[in-house]
Amino acid sequence: MTQVPNIRLNNGVEIPQFGSGVFQVPPADTKRAVLEAFEAGYRHIDTAQMYRNEEGVGQAVAESSLSRDEIFVTTKLNNGGHGYESAIAALDESLRTLQLDHVDLYLVHWPLPHLDRYVDTWKGFEKLLADGKARSIGVSNFQVAHLDRLAKETGTVPAVNQIELHPLFTQLELREYHAEHGIATEAWAPIAQGTVLGDPTLAALAEKYGRTPAQVVLRWHVQIGNIVFPKSVNPARMRENINVFDFELSAEDVAAVEALNNDQRNGPDPDTFGR
Repeated sequence: MTQVPNIRLNNGVEIPQFGSGVFQVPPADTKRAVLEAFEAGYRHIDTAQMYRNEEGVGQAVAESSLSRDEIFVTTKLNNGGHGYESAIAALDESLRTLQLDHVDLYLVHWPLPHLDRYVDTWKGFEKLLADGKARSIGVSNFQVAHLDRLAKETGTVPAVNQIELHPLFTQLELREYHAEHGIATEAWAPIAQGTVLGDPTLAALAEKYGRTPAQVVLRWHVQIGNIVFPKSVNPARMRENINVFDFELSAEDVAAVEALNNDQRNGPDPDTFGR
């Protein structure tokens, strides 16, 4: 079975670098998909209150033969839950749904800067961390300005920032900020929802390494230090995706993937999303 390396977060918690995301997985299919992921070697499951499938994740954790400390569970605050008390209450509800007494990582899903509440929200997250309901806390879709404000107005640096990141949108400025401040980078939409896979450069690299274009992209993520969790409910695809730890791209080929960047954001702009 594939052995996935861990990354040590800034509070000492170890997170598997490769996980399985359940975005858009129907609630009725989630338990089966997560159990299939466990079978394929995944130990890191990324869900969110917004996905409405936390219950299936919890059922899979409960029914799995794996012990709780072998599984890393992430969930994210719904956009309606911003604010100190609301963020705390929202995780309490998630824990009931997940049938867990803690999550390994709790993220602010979107900063929603027009609400001007993410600092108060983050202070609620700090309380949840102190109380042991989350082993680590982080953010998602935060820009440099949002991270700077958290640094100035609170006492806890986010453990991770989960952002849209793929070869067409490499987010170099944010990645450099993360590296400077000890924030791990998590990549969502790591293969640009499939739009990058027909690229001739990736096709040539796939042929060179005897891999698929998706495996080349996922290997690129791993080599530049990203935490990544492609989404699939297909067991064969799950196994293919995680099978990227037995080859290595050359430095030249890593640079060739990086050079595909054209700042193409496929998802919402965090500065305006939710208005």
